Amino acid sequence: MPRIADFPWTKEQIVDLADRLPTPFHIYHEEGIRNTVRGLNAAFSWCPGFRNHFAVKATPNPYILQVLREEGCGTDCSSIAELVLSEQMGFKGEEIMFTSNNTPLKEFQKAKQLGAIVNFDDLSHVDYLHRCDGLPEMVSFRFNPGPGRTGNVIIGDPKEAKFGCTTAQLIEGYRKCKELGVQRFGLHAMVISCCLKVDELLETARMLFGLAAKIHEEVGIRIEMVNLGGGIGIPYRPGDPVMDVAAVGAGMQKIYAELIEAKGLAPMKVVMECGRYITGPHGFLVSRVVHRKSIYKNYVGIDACMANLMRPGMYDAYHHITVYPDECERPGLPARDAEAPNNAADLITKEPVFDVVGGLCENNDKFAVDRRLDTEPKVGDVVVIHDTGAHGHSMGFQYNGKPRSAEYLYRPNGTVLEIRRAETLDDIFSTVDMAGARAFGQSDGLWSKLVALLGGS
Repeated sequence: MPRIADFPWTKEQIVDLADRLPTPFHIYHEEGIRNTVRGLNAAFSWCPGFRNHFAVKATPNPYILQVLREEGCGTDCSSIAELVLSEQMGFKGEEIMFTSNNTPLKEFQKAKQLGAIVNFDDLSHVDYLHRCDGLPEMVSFRFNPGPGRTGNVIIGDPKEAKFGCTTAQLIEGYRKCKELGVQRFGLHAMVISCCLKVDELLETARMLFGLAAKIHEEVGIRIEMVNLGGGIGIPYRPGDPVMDVAAVGAGMQKIYAELIEAKGLAPMKVVMECGRYITGPHGFLVSRVVHRKSIYKNYVGIDACMANLMRPGMYDAYHHITVYPDECERPGLPARDAEAPNNAADLITKEPVFDVVGGLCENNDKFAVDRRLDTEPKVGDVVVIHDTGAHGHSMGFQYNGKPRSAEYLYRPNGTVLEIRRAETLDDIFSTVDMAGARAFGQSDGLWSKLVALLGGS
């Protein structure tokens, strides 16, 4: 797992990439992704059948999924689009886990068609699916521990979260599924996100392994698969620790021996659904300084915006920013040496800090607030926003008519592959009928005149 200091390219290489590829763009480091998966698999090599079901929502790109399939991952899907993407990339049967909420019938049906593990978010879904389409051979339930555990700003407080079932609902759900003929059972929870503490992850294992034993005692069924969720964090800040996944794996092995093997409940598969941990540190949003503004604060305007990376504006999330000077004058940009207004008397803070902002008509379109940067940015400089490989491009949107950026994959041989082209204005307008809208306006005007002539209201 790399730290901020382990940036995979030199200054010359990243400036060259930004020169060759139109900014802004997301770029992923393939070798880093593969190595992270291998490290996670090694940490759980003690557990036969271990698989990481990659959270597709983190980076829903078919090229990324192909890399992960080659490394033995499955997929974790929460929508029909993610199911179809998994299907298209060759994931089959129980390599796919479907964990959704407020789920329409057609999405359950697609999951069943693929042979995916259906993970119920709500007790009512049992009768609903049984009545409308029949239950699959294997079902799982998502557990919400409520006040028994605490969450964080990303995933929320469990007792305030919309996800999962209470303990009593779980017991009832498994009992009902058993009566309706379901033969195989799984258990799942996702109660922490971006965790950097080994003990907190081990507590989730202890909670779920203990719950599996309780279900066996009260319902008389054996849980054959426990999905521990994701939750393994990454070091977004330079001083953050790197999660010791080997220690996580070893700790869970001890708990498994204590709560599963010792009680005769083995073998039981242990799986995870890490997304951020797999791709997050290996993706970068590359942008360029296009504007400087000096009023009550010092602003650095870049050509990326919140539409390219929502997390800072949505969660106040920290992403490290590195500025790489590029001395070349760029056509269409202000001069690098243009003199800025002297705003010393108006500055809120006298510290040498900057707000790094995009161009949306929203004041929370900010990648950093009052941030110290390694070098003072100038127009034309390359700006790299780190750790955007998960929940970066995938959370993009088109507000203000901003086309979403391209995605690239940096291959182990040093070549760069475009894995998603940038959107164009034609893409943005492709779902509306401009000619029809113009005709609609004209006909509506004629109708209004006709109504007025006839004395209507």
